[in-house]
Amino acid sequence: MLKTIDRLMQFIQYVGLSARQFDISIGASNGYTLRMKKNHASIGSDVIETIIRTYPQLDLVWLMTGEGEMIKNDSKKDILNFEDLTFENQRQIENIIELKIRERQEKELQNLLSEVSDEIERRKRIAQRA
Repeated sequence: MLKTIDRLMQFIQYVGLSARQFDISIGASNGYTLRMKKNHASIGSDVIETIIRTYPQLDLVWLMTGEGEMIKNDSKKDILNFEDLTFENQRQIENIIELKIRERQEKELQNLLSEVSDEIERRKRIAQRA
């Protein structure tokens, strides 16, 4: 019986990406997808959320259960090609992307600063015991 990771590998092949390219596209660590496949591991819900946000055409029910079709077949309007959008809409999209990138960078920096502070405190405690 196929697991979620097996279906994900099918999707990666379908979209024509390598596992590494896919990992990069969803912000996962290098080798994440292949490690999950090799270990027959489950994919975390946070990673699945990122996958669905990054690849909205992927049908979540199919990914999780294998039921239905891999690609959503809804009657919603197809996503327009970026180059077909007006200059104003292109700028709006670019501004949103830049904002999201800055938000992620700030969050990562805050996490890193917290880790460094924790490490400094840990080293101080060790030095005081010595």
